Amino acid sequence: MDYKKAALEVLENIGGSDNIVSAAHCATRLRLVIADNAKCSKEALENIDGVKGVFEASGQLQIIFGTGIVNKVYEEFIAAAGITGATKEDVKQAAASKQNVFLRAIKTLGDVFVPIIPAIVASGLLMGLLEGLSKVFPAMAESGTYTIIHLFSNASFVFLPILIAVSAAKVFGGNQFLGAVIGMIMIHPDLVNAWSVAGYEGTIPSATAWFGLYDINLVGYQGHVIPVVIAVWFMSMLEKKLHKIVPEIIDLFVTPLVTVLVTGYLTLTIIGPIFSTLENGVLSGVEYLINIPYGIGAMLCGAVYAPTVVAGVHHMYNALEAGLLSANGVNTWMPIATAANVAQGAAALALALKTKNQKTKSLALPASLSAFLGITEPAIFGVNIRYVKPFIAGCVGGACGALVAGITGIGASAYGITGLFGFLITTDNTVSYLLIMVVAVVVAFTISWILYKDETPAGKTEKVAKKETDKDTIYAPFKGEVVPLSSVDDETFAGEVLGKGVGIIPEEGKLYAPFDGEVTTLFDTKHAVGLSNEDGLEVLIHVGINTVELDGKGFMAHVSEGDRVTCGQLLLTVDLDAVKAAGYDVTTPVIVTNTDDYEEVNGIKLGQTNSSEAIIKVKK
Repeated sequence: MDYKKAALEVLENIGGSDNIVSAAHCATRLRLVIADNAKCSKEALENIDGVKGVFEASGQLQIIFGTGIVNKVYEEFIAAAGITGATKEDVKQAAASKQNVFLRAIKTLGDVFVPIIPAIVASGLLMGLLEGLSKVFPAMAESGTYTIIHLFSNASFVFLPILIAVSAAKVFGGNQFLGAVIGMIMIHPDLVNAWSVAGYEGTIPSATAWFGLYDINLVGYQGHVIPVVIAVWFMSMLEKKLHKIVPEIIDLFVTPLVTVLVTGYLTLTIIGPIFSTLENGVLSGVEYLINIPYGIGAMLCGAVYAPTVVAGVHHMYNALEAGLLSANGVNTWMPIATAANVAQGAAALALALKTKNQKTKSLALPASLSAFLGITEPAIFGVNIRYVKPFIAGCVGGACGALVAGITGIGASAYGITGLFGFLITTDNTVSYLLIMVVAVVVAFTISWILYKDETPAGKTEKVAKKETDKDTIYAPFKGEVVPLSSVDDETFAGEVLGKGVGIIPEEGKLYAPFDGEVTTLFDTKHAVGLSNEDGLEVLIHVGINTVELDGKGFMAHVSEGDRVTCGQLLLTVDLDAVKAAGYDVTTPVIVTNTDDYEEVNGIKLGQTNSSEAIIKVKK
């Protein structure tokens, strides 16, 4: 493909270099932050050669080109735009700055909990492996090997507040080792283990806080996640403030001391008690919702899961799942997420199998498989949300699968894994987990298959789409007034130097294909297009007189050279008012450039015409 051409078309259809805040790329896509999204034409971007999908997420405009292509397009893009390339992290920060406070908070939670996933997954898989083996070999539960590996399997949950504290300190820009100390303080062995409170014999020890104002129970924060995040956020803000005001000569000693002392005291006396109570309320509410009788609550969660992904607030589920695991040892949210994810995959799969559009098929099939493995963004943003009905089918399928999850009540021993890999971390009932997936897939696939239909190519009218076109006939490419070629205000066209034909004074700025054929020429300035059909008929459509001088301003192409087109398919969009305002005549010559190959080339219609009417006949 022509990487420079693709880059220039991207630049044109996002509103030019002045509309770019930041630009980077990953392995498969351009990641852009745009100042004014209203200046972007998503439809035009999707029609650029090489583009496999376009979507907006977390404040970024992401244009999918694919591995091995995106980096080459990116190089041409930043060169054409005259900008400096940014890192993915720069783009994320630029995008985040455009979001509201709520979305930034949700993103921050995701940034804290996502890096911990490998540790949680490792523990969850070990736990699931142990449980499975001990069922097959009951004697194993009494072995020393079981005891040792069991110690490994719950280590990340026992010390989860420390993992969270380290990750949060990195996100908030604090010292990660000081963050670890705050996490250690919150689960110190001198505090009563929170999981042991229910069976604790005697009076739980307490201490007087804030010079006798009130007492606090000396209980640890095992089973809590949000108080740790809030405490480390405060620690990081305090540390950075102290670095600015404490003289450098004593900064190394004073800043860590004051940071740990102040943060630790506030955490055990104010932050911990308040936010642990709030977190308990949130978790209780979620558990109540999931456990509403007959699976109704879980069904509602499954229905809204995909829309929250679109809204970019699904990162909060990492914190929710960590909280459920830490508090109860069972993640009941994972099966619901699996139902929603595989349902979107099934909806995309139905579209992939039903569509006749090869570009759509090549995008939808791998995207659907990715969703079955737990990665839904390609299916949701690249396919389903673009066609709406498959997305709705996926939401319905997710709701039905989640209904089964709510009724069976199964959970998982970790978070961060859904879909097919979720079998590795489900607790007890893998048959129920399979049933959840089957129900979600069957419902979503069926609904998507029934509802989805390939769209009529842009610009094709029903009349033209259904009629048989003649190989020796040229149909009107514009709606407007057909005039003799001799009346066109250009000596070359009027004198039939390039060939015989007619002129059209367009009434609307949509130029359609005049027959079934191939785009043989598309000028860089988009003001003229050449086409030919299988019978050898060659036509040039030149929009306006001397409009090449506009250098493409006011013109947008919806096809590329080499594209096969059908009669009535939209080729160009023209801002006629802008062309006229610039002082140019919009009369459009339609020329048979290989006139010498024909015995007759006759204009068969003058006056008003629609884009479906025949205007020129040729005879060999």
